[in-house]
Amino acid sequence: MTGQPTGRPHVHDGMDLGRRAFLRLAGVSAAGAVVAACGPDGPAAPAASSEASVPETSAAPISRPPTGPPNWDDLRTKLAGGLLRPGDDEYDAAKRGFNPLFDGRNPVAVATASTPQDVQACVQATAGRLTLAARSGGHSYAGYSAPEGGLVVDLSALKKVEIQGTQAVIGAGAKLADVYAALGAAGRALPAGSCPTVGIAGLTLGGGIGVLARKYGLTCDHLSSARVVTADGKLLTASATSEPDLFWALRGGGGGNFGIVTEFTFDTDPAPNLTVFSLHFPAGSAANVLNAWQQWIAAMPPELWANLVLSGGSPVQCRVSGCYVGNAPALNTLLNNLTTNAGARPTQRTVKSLDFLGAMKFFEGSSARQTFLGSSRIITTPVDAGKIVALAEGRAGTDLLIDGLGGKVAEPAKNATAFWHRDALASVQVYTQATAKTRAKAAKSVAEVVAGLAAAGAGGGYVNYIDPGLPDWKAAYYGDNAKRLQDVAKKYDPFNVFRFGQSVVA
Repeated sequence: MTGQPTGRPHVHDGMDLGRRAFLRLAGVSAAGAVVAACGPDGPAAPAASSEASVPETSAAPISRPPTGPPNWDDLRTKLAGGLLRPGDDEYDAAKRGFNPLFDGRNPVAVATASTPQDVQACVQATAGRLTLAARSGGHSYAGYSAPEGGLVVDLSALKKVEIQGTQAVIGAGAKLADVYAALGAAGRALPAGSCPTVGIAGLTLGGGIGVLARKYGLTCDHLSSARVVTADGKLLTASATSEPDLFWALRGGGGGNFGIVTEFTFDTDPAPNLTVFSLHFPAGSAANVLNAWQQWIAAMPPELWANLVLSGGSPVQCRVSGCYVGNAPALNTLLNNLTTNAGARPTQRTVKSLDFLGAMKFFEGSSARQTFLGSSRIITTPVDAGKIVALAEGRAGTDLLIDGLGGKVAEPAKNATAFWHRDALASVQVYTQATAKTRAKAAKSVAEVVAGLAAAGAGGGYVNYIDPGLPDWKAAYYGDNAKRLQDVAKKYDPFNVFRFGQSVVA
């Protein structure tokens, strides 16, 4: 489908919103386009889809793809968007994703897809011959959207965002900043992530955790249909009534698997007015705050979403941020409940009422490229706060971003979509600064924290924070849904055309 969003978390304290705090909101997934984790009023007139004239095909048995090198000259003539090879003037810039750690990767070509037919041409020319990865936001935590020696299908030109009544038709290359701007202008809302440069595709395909998730659900829960180029180069529509198995898999099965999505249709909600907040707690209070936060978030109404960020160091720093679908007085009562139970008075407290677009901007932080390593775990029942805080002790440059779930996220059955963690209390993103020189040390630190989280009772993992080193990753990401995902892969990609380090294979 497409890759996963990554990018540093965005933290907003009301005055200094750093990306650290809210990246997890964006949620991203495996390989390919981060198709793929870092918003003004009045209804917009419906716009016609640019893909309306593309002939539709239905799924049929897929034959084994040909072997041998691709004919790049032939492919170039078929692409409206263009093709770059090593040595071309713009190749070095075109091959790069969000994380500079992967700038050393050298795809054999980068194709710009400006139409669904361009995507079909890329798949037909290269399927089975080399690694094929779609890219929109380019935020894959593992760099899967920049395959060494493979073909990058750059979807960034497929960036339309059309509001059609209560639905939004969005190209797979659209970034969240553009999605929110169009939604806000039309008075509509879609729960999604916080990083402005994350692609809607990877975010959706991995599930889509965000600041409105507890009230409105995951991004993938609002997906009505998707246009998908499958391994044989066919363009299908996946929905509840058309290719339903594929539609099931697209909602949480992770970007990069099963095909390349070119367009999404989402059901939207009326844009709410929101109250955002940020609480900074004093040094030495992190364990008490986390202990209270776990009990508090589970008891809160779904209108309130919050995350807790532990910033590594000596001592560990702690802050709680979030948003509330309601007014400031009602929110302050809920926040007072947290601070009382934590026994800690915030050193800084920000509460601000904003419209939907303003609130999304509050959380977005910087869109600059960032060098990092990441991973994740899932909290299902409250864990030992002291053990979690101890994992951040002395680890300067490491954040543990704990995002509250529950509410609307928990309503569907665990097997209703491919997203497995319906019963989660929270997700934990491990986010560590790294450079080429410090990468090995940072990777060791991430692995230690991930193992420590599991030992403390936080298991599983979120595919949009994909981690090549995560033990038992298939079960961690997909749980009991892994078997059905393999069946979908067998049907739509039996020869593993869309392969990467953690792809779902038949």
